[in-house]
Amino acid sequence: MKLTDRSFVLVLLLPATLFLASFVGYPLFLLIRDSFHDVSIYALGEGEFVGWANYAKALSSSRVLDSAGRTLNYTILALSAEFVLGFGAALLFNAMGKRSEILRTVFAFPLMIPPIVAGLLWRFMLIDNIGIVNHILEQLGLIADSSDISWLGDRDIVLFSVALPNIWLTTSFVALALYTGLQNIPSELIEAAKIDGASAMQRFHRITVPLLRPVIAVVLILRGIDAARAFDMIWIQTEGGPRFASEILSIHIYRTMIRYGNVGEASAIAALFMLGMLLISAMVFFLIWGRGTWQ
Repeated sequence: MKLTDRSFVLVLLLPATLFLASFVGYPLFLLIRDSFHDVSIYALGEGEFVGWANYAKALSSSRVLDSAGRTLNYTILALSAEFVLGFGAALLFNAMGKRSEILRTVFAFPLMIPPIVAGLLWRFMLIDNIGIVNHILEQLGLIADSSDISWLGDRDIVLFSVALPNIWLTTSFVALALYTGLQNIPSELIEAAKIDGASAMQRFHRITVPLLRPVIAVVLILRGIDAARAFDMIWIQTEGGPRFASEILSIHIYRTMIRYGNVGEASAIAALFMLGMLLISAMVFFLIWGRGTWQ
């Protein structure tokens, strides 16, 4: 039996479709179902149907709203630092040309480190008294004693401290993705702009950034979602402390479901979290990529 092109494509897509249905679609269905029920992790069955009660409780909870605010702050902080540093590194690699091959390889090393290992590494580096960061600052004369800055114990700076492993680990991804985008910009356009007398800044704003919009949109969406759902690196450093100062939504959902046993409420928070990320991702897509596509 000879397959048509359409049938052949469907056959090729079937394994991926079954995989997504089994490991994404079905768990998502359970999440939505449980969010409308009073389900406990300690009791079997679907639980009592409570309608929108779990959603109302989540939206009226100050702890959920505070965790959402910290999640937004953490994501903006990590994503901004990664994008600025990654874009700078990508421009440097592009200017160096083939001479950047070794540097790019070294720059990609953090991508090979598991997040939990990165969290442990930075936890020991940032710990006061014996951490190497405070020791270096003390040797440079920037602080009087190695216990002056409690990176993971000070509520005012802990969110920045737990973002450092994320920034260190994934800036290389941003840099390499943007570098690939820069390589796809036709050199003829750059040369023509130079001949017309455009300065380096003008070439950057009028040629480089507009042509990089699709890559920038994809990088911001992927890294934004990944930063917003961070769990392991923060948990291994502070477990959401001190006094919930680094508790973002993923940690709060974990505590609500596993420690407090309230599956229904945790599912409602997770569903709202997912909806929020979808809306923000759509906004980023249309503002950055769609703006250049539909003009």
